[in-house]
Amino acid sequence: MIYAVVIPVYNERTLFPLLIERLLRTPVPAHPDGATSLDRLVVIVDDGSADGTRDFLKSLDSRPGILVALHDRNQGKGAAVRTGFARALQAGADIVLVQDADLEYDPRDHAPVLMPILEGRADAVFGSRFLGQAHRVLYFWHSIANRFITFASDVFTNLNLTDVECCFKALTRDVAAQIVIQEDRFGVEPELAAKVARARLTEPASGAPRRARVYEVAVSYAGRTYEEGKKITWRDGVAALWCILKYGLRP
Repeated sequence: MIYAVVIPVYNERTLFPLLIERLLRTPVPAHPDGATSLDRLVVIVDDGSADGTRDFLKSLDSRPGILVALHDRNQGKGAAVRTGFARALQAGADIVLVQDADLEYDPRDHAPVLMPILEGRADAVFGSRFLGQAHRVLYFWHSIANRFITFASDVFTNLNLTDVECCFKALTRDVAAQIVIQEDRFGVEPELAAKVARARLTEPASGAPRRARVYEVAVSYAGRTYEEGKKITWRDGVAALWCILKYGLRP
């Protein structure tokens, strides 16, 4: 069984090497059945970096277990995730997990995020920064905006997520293959929630259709300030609300 870690990267020459080092030092989780082997594939999508990130990527491109894709120009996180999903599925990934490149999210949380899927309980797992793990204390108004965006998303998806904007999202191949990502920027987060909520799978025993089983797992968070390189702005919050309407009202 292969799980692919999809990492969208843009201008992270300082932090991205640290993220890769931590990721590669993190043991691959053991499958709970004790028999199935689990392999990790790292899919890196550079979204037009111009700060030297690509020079570092050259040192990774030939390493086993790592795929590197390059965008000719900056298109946005959603576009990079779209490319990463396609490469991961082409490579035979059974599970796709999104990991940001800036060390705000810890690769050591991959195991708890993956576990509901590996145990056969979930088809999609969303991370949450608000369920009890350690997180850096930052902007009050960001937290208010995130709660409102999450609430609006939940209204339209009928999911009871606590943190729709969390980076960590893990999907089984069956779910990921149904999703065609349209958003190029940070609107990909509510878009994924809406499309996961609409995904329909087949029950193996009976052949009956069913909704995707969605779980939420606590993850740690070491957020950055704008001085430290944070990229998301209030405009992305407004765009997220538009995406919630756009995909929530779609049949």
